[in-house]
Amino acid sequence: MIYGLSTGHQIGLATMGGLFILFALVSSFVLPRFYPNFPGEKGLVWYLPLCVCFFLAMMASILVFGKESKASSEATGSTPGATTTTSTAPAGNATAGKAVFASSGCGGCHTLKAAGTTGTVGPNLDDAKPSVALVVDRVTNGAGAMPAFSQLSATQIQDVAAFVSTSAGS
Repeated sequence: MIYGLSTGHQIGLATMGGLFILFALVSSFVLPRFYPNFPGEKGLVWYLPLCVCFFLAMMASILVFGKESKASSEATGSTPGATTTTSTAPAGNATAGKAVFASSGCGGCHTLKAAGTTGTVGPNLDDAKPSVALVVDRVTNGAGAMPAFSQLSATQIQDVAAFVSTSAGS
């Protein structure tokens, strides 16, 4: 799931997680070593509110960084039931894209009649009719449960985008 987030969101979650872990380790191992009675009665006055602040900060960071922004999902057309079409000819080779679609395992998750696949994990591409740009973005960057396919070359990504965008819904 974390792979579906943007790089900035991944960095934000990792930073807050790291700070939370660092606080937990310092308060569990370092401070008791130097102050055996840690936190003691006087230390509780600052330690408990600090623990609550770290907890709330971690929960807030999950809420903020743990979801895709609405603007980016609307810009890429990932709204459920949205239909996106393209008005320009795809740059890739649709025939070669069919082979890439099959060899990359796309049909395990996606339904696409032209490829003879009936996957149900990802969107039904025949219904979604994604544009070339949307397919290129999803294959390159991933989104939600879909990972980025970094093992594919730029040409292969253009080819599979051409295949999906020209054959979806046919």
